Order: sequence, then C-alpha cells, then structure tokens
Amino acid sequence: MTIRIKKQSPGKSLRSVVEQRAEVDLSSCYQCKKCSIGCPVTGLVISPPAEIIRRLQLGAGDELLQTDLVWTCLSCETCYARCPNEINFAGIIDALRAVSLEKGLAKPKGNSPLFNRRFLDTVKSYGRAYDLQMIVAYKLGTGKLMDDMEKFPEMLKKGKIAVLPPSGADKSKVKRIFAAIKSKGKSR
Repeated sequence: MTIRIKKQSPGKSLRSVVEQRAEVDLSSCYQCKKCSIGCPVTGLVISPPAEIIRRLQLGAGDELLQTDLVWTCLSCETCYARCPNEINFAGIIDALRAVSLEKGLAKPKGNSPLFNRRFLDTVKSYGRAYDLQMIVAYKLGTGKLMDDMEKFPEMLKKGKIAVLPPSGADKSKVKRIFAAIKSKGKSR
C-alpha cells in the first residue's frame, strides 16, 4: 500500500505533539510489525498500528487524525506487550484522539468520545469504573435510552453489571492522577 503524507503546516509537528503526550520516542520503532500482527482489529482497519507509527515518523499531518484505527483501537495493549522496544501504542492512540478532538476533526463511528468521557467521569467519581452509572449517562447523552435494553436483565443475572457503586478504591489517589494529567495539559 502506498502511504501518502501531506506537507505539514508550520508549527509544532504532529509527531512531536504525540511523542510528548504519549511519552514515547517514535524513532525507536524499526517497523518489525509485531504490533500489527498481534492487533485484534488489524483486519478491520485500513491503517494498522505499524503504519500509523511509520506515517508519524515520515511527518504526517492532520490527515492521520482521521484514520480509522484512531477510533477503532481497543487500547488492549497487545501491541505494547509484543513490541520489542516497548512503544506504548495505546498512548499514541490516546494522544491522536485528544488532538483530533481539540482540532474538531474527530469522526469516530458511533459515539466513542462521549463513551470515553462518561467512563472517565465514573472513574473520577468512584475511583473505579461504575458500569451502571456510565451506561445511564452514556444513554442519556446519546438520547437512545431504550437501545439494547433487552440485554440488561441477563447481564444483571450473570453479574456482569454491578447495581451498587464500587468501593475500596483510593479516591484521593485517583483525584491526584486526574489533577496531574490536567496540569500537564493533557485531555481530561
């Protein structure tokens, strides 16, 4: 496949922004493609992880922010586990998502940004994910309250969704983490 890179506009390059936010050094990637081979969504996307990294190395601009993997990545970290140079690709994807949202270029399928915000809101409030509140907040945000409701009783019966909020998390530590991220200028 031919990779086309549009000329980067003057200013801070996307590569440097991603490297700073994700705290990675993209020059350490030598394109072994182990990340792409292990990725569970590689068969569903046009641009696998190794290609995203290569495009960043070559100076890709905002066109990279609209690639399908940016919003399809599961952040499962299989790529990170397989990488001989321990490049945090999930961090790279998080940085690309944040830049995409900041620039108003986000075009995810479904409503990933809303889902991510609601998930982080529950972690911020409870110190852990609280599935029931997250689902309700997400459904209210999308306006599709009754979608998938037929699955809810079975999920409750099987214990897949907790009715009560989680306990036992160190909420003060979680608040410090969110404050540190905010002070670094990262999203959320």
